[in-house]
Amino acid sequence: MKNDEKIIILKGDTEIAKYKQQEIEEYSDNPFIEALPHIFNEEEVIDRFTVAPTIRSEDTVKATNLRYHIIKRVKNFIQPLPIHITLERRLSALIRRGYLARNPLSKTFLERLRILNELRDENAEDNELNKRMSHIRTTADSISIIGISGIGKTTAIERLLLMYPQIIKHEEYKGEYFSRTQIVWLKVDCPYDGSLATLCKSFFKAIDDLLGTRYLEKFGYANRVTSSMMLHMTTLASMYGIGVLVIDEIQQLLSAKNDMEEMLNFFVTLSNTVGIPTVLIGTSKAQQIFKGNFRQTRRAASDGSIMWDRMEKESVEWQFFLETIWDFQGLKEKDSLTTEVMDVFYDNCQGITAVAVNLFILAQERALSEGKEKITTKILRDTTKEDLAMLQPMIKALRNNNQFEIMKYEDISLNLDDIAFGHTRNIELNGKIEELFKERKKTIELKRRNTVENLVMDLCEIGIFDNLDNLQMRKLVEKIVNDQPVEEAYNSIKVLAVKKAMELNEKADKAVKNARKEVKRDGLLYLYEKAIKTKQHPYEALKQNGYIKDPVEEFLKVN
Repeated sequence: MKNDEKIIILKGDTEIAKYKQQEIEEYSDNPFIEALPHIFNEEEVIDRFTVAPTIRSEDTVKATNLRYHIIKRVKNFIQPLPIHITLERRLSALIRRGYLARNPLSKTFLERLRILNELRDENAEDNELNKRMSHIRTTADSISIIGISGIGKTTAIERLLLMYPQIIKHEEYKGEYFSRTQIVWLKVDCPYDGSLATLCKSFFKAIDDLLGTRYLEKFGYANRVTSSMMLHMTTLASMYGIGVLVIDEIQQLLSAKNDMEEMLNFFVTLSNTVGIPTVLIGTSKAQQIFKGNFRQTRRAASDGSIMWDRMEKESVEWQFFLETIWDFQGLKEKDSLTTEVMDVFYDNCQGITAVAVNLFILAQERALSEGKEKITTKILRDTTKEDLAMLQPMIKALRNNNQFEIMKYEDISLNLDDIAFGHTRNIELNGKIEELFKERKKTIELKRRNTVENLVMDLCEIGIFDNLDNLQMRKLVEKIVNDQPVEEAYNSIKVLAVKKAMELNEKADKAVKNARKEVKRDGLLYLYEKAIKTKQHPYEALKQNGYIKDPVEEFLKVN
């Protein structure tokens, strides 16, 4: 990784710490926990998780060329399901319990940092870290989330993380001076080459992007040995009180057989020795990673592995999912959802969320192109056969439950026996989610939030706002949506949002260029070039600007 290479990281809000009374006794008197939001209930998770596209009745009678764009809004659809509630509960407990043994007011917190700094200076080995930390207890656990591609793992974890502020700045606690920066969560992707060194550099770059530091430059140069970078990474994770470290695309480790064991040991050390909770996310292929080492498997599933399987045909959640998405059509005729249509729908997507959403959009596009105004079983079958042709071998293998064929596509192969925790569908919880979802569907607050979520995704997909991150984009969109009447047409708000985003992007671009000019006017290279142009000796120019001290003044006149 080059120093100026951009990596895409998930960014959340930054807050000044506001401490809250804790209802659970062991969470009290710990600023890292007290500064977190209160523990969310099911209704709040559903409210914050839901993203429903905005398609009004007037949209369905617009010109065909416009409706091609309108039906694309369904790509942003996110519906809460029982597994999301389960995952939120795990994540909530994971973060808080991980802080129990890392109270920044305790002596052990400072002792942990002291040991890490000493080991870093000594360039100690990993086993030395385990020895020196053996007397310090940890309360950190880990979660593994394993599921087939397109099921919604990454979307879900990102939505849940964004329910928490990412950075909390502490200034004063109970009347005492307390200055500390807390990073509640950090999400990075496992490198495509499975390299531990690349992961460390991605970590440094992520911290730099969030805090404006220069750790990649300081700790991530190519001549740094991996073990040294790992110690620096571990020290920073402790120093900034990282509540949870999320590593996505963990199946990439299979690309680097040599580093795989070392990286897994590193994750175990982070959680078991240093006390940083971890969440490992991967496709079904990632199951192979944990087969050979019981210690690693146990630690990777210390708080239970979540097996994220596709929705079953007869399940309540599949019916709820399809009934909900069926409402978001851009066609003039919307027939009721018959059993036959549901059967064909499932037959051609096999309960995989991403495939179902794409089939729903593409079927509407095909209907429009054929001059029809409703989704039929024939259109669904034709769409699958022609537009989703590349997926057919995988879908067919799942449909026929052909284990031999399924094994050819490792991303869809699930082995329940290899998972420490099997997720059970909660029918009662599903019923509650459905009831709450329908109740909130028409509320003004939810309409505004849905508009915000859809606009943020649409603006990001345009891909022209290079100088704005997702947090800046969200704040801009929230302001625009809150200033508009709730009945305002989505396209009108989108036009305004694009205009404002372009203005903000241009302003940010000018700021970056000006900052670069300032650096050029103030650096050693600038002074050197200026001296050459004015035929002045560079030594004199550097001396005049305070870069070189007068030896007489510096040494002979010292009191």
